[in-house]
Amino acid sequence: MDTNIIFSYIQSYGYLIIFLFLFFGIVGIPAPEESLLFFLGILIARQQLLWEYCFVVSWCGATIGMITAYGVGRFLGQPFIKRYGKYVGIKAEKWERANQLFQKYGKWVILFGYYVPGIRQISPYMSGVIQFPFGSFVLLASIGALLWVVPIMLVGMLLGQHVHVPLFYLPLIGIVFFLLFLLALWLKQLFSKKSFEN
Repeated sequence: MDTNIIFSYIQSYGYLIIFLFLFFGIVGIPAPEESLLFFLGILIARQQLLWEYCFVVSWCGATIGMITAYGVGRFLGQPFIKRYGKYVGIKAEKWERANQLFQKYGKWVILFGYYVPGIRQISPYMSGVIQFPFGSFVLLASIGALLWVVPIMLVGMLLGQHVHVPLFYLPLIGIVFFLLFLLALWLKQLFSKKSFEN
């Protein structure tokens, strides 16, 4: 989505639209979550938005989205997710990949899964389906949301203060960050295989 459109939504609807973008992005309805957080950081640096409200509303949107998806997984179960998940981007192969990750890493997927598109949408549903303890889930989801929202927004704030970035480049910057993240994952996997072989 174009950053000018996002900005016009924020101007029209205020901080509520930030909450909705992040809530729906976590639940699985496509939304540009990382780009939005980065963009908010730039707007904060340009003093067009208040940082306190942006942080709180973004954190609430992500956390409440996680809790809602957990509830769907817990109370409606795996058959419901497998049948209707495709409508919010949860396809069979993504579900199986998330299931494998959950079997190996469990709580770490909830905590750091925010950084992996697809996993961040599936992990709360998976947590509900396997009946991961609710209190632990809420704690991990809340901390994970904080660890996801704050750094991305801070990068946007720092760049917004020191570098003039035309708004139409923001989606490209989001793609670059995502590619760097994938590269880091690939390198980590490569080095862990080499150390395992030695």
